[in-house]
Amino acid sequence: MKTAIKGLRVRRAAAVVLTTGAVLASGALSTAPAQALTAPTIAAKGGFVMNNSTGKSLYTKAADTRRSTGSTTKIMTAKVVLSQPNLNLDAKVTIQKAYSDYIVANTASSARLIVGDKVTVRQLLYGLMLPSGCDAAYALADKFGSGSTRAARVKSFIGKMNKQAKDLGLTNTKFDSFDGIGNGSNYSTPRDLTKIASSAMKSANFRAIVKTKKYTAKTVTKTGSTRTMATWVNTNGLLNSYSGTIGVKTGSGPEAKYCLVFAATRNGKTVIGTVLASTSITARESDAKKMMNYAFAR
Repeated sequence: MKTAIKGLRVRRAAAVVLTTGAVLASGALSTAPAQALTAPTIAAKGGFVMNNSTGKSLYTKAADTRRSTGSTTKIMTAKVVLSQPNLNLDAKVTIQKAYSDYIVANTASSARLIVGDKVTVRQLLYGLMLPSGCDAAYALADKFGSGSTRAARVKSFIGKMNKQAKDLGLTNTKFDSFDGIGNGSNYSTPRDLTKIASSAMKSANFRAIVKTKKYTAKTVTKTGSTRTMATWVNTNGLLNSYSGTIGVKTGSGPEAKYCLVFAATRNGKTVIGTVLASTSITARESDAKKMMNYAFAR
């Protein structure tokens, strides 16, 4: 009798073990939480990343603090040009001495445009966004601003930049230059810049430009001959070092430090973001990679 009872107990214990094992295997009784993602630490003073499709915030660090933006300003410069009605990208612009003088006076980044050359609007956009040419920015502002003088046209163009920022509902952004070499009141925030870039990325022409690694332009000289300009290389190192990168724009300066607006697509999901006031070119790229890895994991 005792042997029968003992056998029954063993069978019952085995059944409990088997049942518990099956339940645990299915996860029904599992109470251990999934390991939480740890937000990255970045060198930049400000950062923001969002889901480009939904606008959902995925990472923030001082995302609404106003800072100098350096050449990331040129995202809005390109956006204003590409939003012009009846835009002809093949229209030619004659390069003026004033653009060259401006580069020299400000020790500014240059697309190395040559005075007297006739350069298309499309080429100027590549010169603006890849080598970050302030001469190209000046030429575009002069071309697409309104007024009887160059100063008036530039002022008009900057007004268009600020209007577009206002139309996007941005309250922490102001432009006082066409290229980021500000006059004391050229600023934005990581969140606002990301929204500007997201809006700009709706343009197929903009997307094509900012994902291009190298571009060579052939221009018409003042004598009518054709010149092949030096190849412009995109200053955005993420295009070569982070899989899925599709843009957007670098920036730097004494006040701005090192900035980067970035975007990447993986597995059908696009994230877009900004770092402002990082400590070096290497650091801004590292910051962006950390932020995107975190965003994609979420």
